[in-house]
Amino acid sequence: MRTFGAPLALVVCALSLAAQNGGDAKQRVKAIRDLAKSGSEAIARIQPFLNDPDLDVRIEAVKAIDDIGGPRSVDPLIQATRDNDPEVQIRATDGLVNFYSPGYIKTGLSGSIRRVGNAIKGRWTDTNDLVIDPYVQVRPDVILALGTLASGGASMEARANAARALGILRGRAALDDLIQALHSKDDLVIYESLIAIQKIHDPSAAPRIAFLLRDLNDKVQIAALETTGLLGNKQAIPQVRDAVDHARNEKIRRAALSALAMLPDESNRKIYSAYLSDKDDALRAAAAEGLARLKNPSDLPAMNRMFDSEKKMNARLAFAFAAAALGNNGLTEFSPLQYLVNTLNSKAWRGVAQAYLVELARDPGIRRTLYAALQQGTRDEKIYLGQALARSGDADTLKYLEALASDPDPDVSAEGLRALRTLKARL
Repeated sequence: MRTFGAPLALVVCALSLAAQNGGDAKQRVKAIRDLAKSGSEAIARIQPFLNDPDLDVRIEAVKAIDDIGGPRSVDPLIQATRDNDPEVQIRATDGLVNFYSPGYIKTGLSGSIRRVGNAIKGRWTDTNDLVIDPYVQVRPDVILALGTLASGGASMEARANAARALGILRGRAALDDLIQALHSKDDLVIYESLIAIQKIHDPSAAPRIAFLLRDLNDKVQIAALETTGLLGNKQAIPQVRDAVDHARNEKIRRAALSALAMLPDESNRKIYSAYLSDKDDALRAAAAEGLARLKNPSDLPAMNRMFDSEKKMNARLAFAFAAAALGNNGLTEFSPLQYLVNTLNSKAWRGVAQAYLVELARDPGIRRTLYAALQQGTRDEKIYLGQALARSGDADTLKYLEALASDPDPDVSAEGLRALRTLKARL
């Protein structure tokens, strides 16, 4: 175990005493920076500076703990979430996420944070799809601390950032805090809370967001529609239909029809059918998804024809999904299912194809067909199909993912092991 030499220990003690007696804040900041060079063992010596009366000192302390990271950082960062300054709260939040998702500190809000007077500004990225693997267990007190911030942080930015963190960490225990945050009247907080609720994926939350389905902010309304569909709230079908019929713009109409497609009901057939030939390919895609989930085999001939004739990638993938879901699910060279598997090689479209394969793999017959594709696929096909099977597979999937974890390609084997751990956590 590394220890500090007597001179440095004396300096730290002197500076701590100075802090208690109103000493020079710049000297305390310098002491924190010096301590941080010693790694994780310095965290216990830096933690007292989180109580410093000077804000600059507290910010430096939380930054140092963020940078050091590791298990010893968690308790001090939980303490820092209770600070009354939004920047300290934001940096503490990102540090907690970084512990469970290494590298986040560089891409999170604190990586671009700046102070403008008393206000905190940072760059909010539109990409918000990060979520930890299901087998990663987050300490309950971390979720409790972040939930407290989401519902009552020192600024709206701190609250929104905490909501985003809860989504990344699948913080189901903080669901009530996120629902409370939806009533904040701040669009950013509401939006981030909705995305977090999507990631947590607890259907019990669905009725509690219905009041946002007619929100006047486009981004919020779209997120509310997406969340309603993902959580399968069929009680909201009338409101979602109304959003389709009375959308203010095409973005909202696409989101509303996509949500309706995730709420399959024969009463929606007329709407799905009406948009199958729409000039907008996103609307055609949503309509195809809706018919796929109705599971009526009589729709298969039309889906086959549209898959063969469709030119737009987005819609063609949806028609491939529909045709496979309705029965055309062999693995021949030009089959819809093979088309979805092949698309896993495309960086631009693999996310769409993988989402469809996750859903299709819930069918035991299709899942058995996909095992053959997993064994003989390309590198990317093995990786992304393995991830899909991890999310939808059953006990019969284990041996195929075990084989993937032993693949001679190190990238494939690493992802295979990750997929295997995900499946075991689910089972």
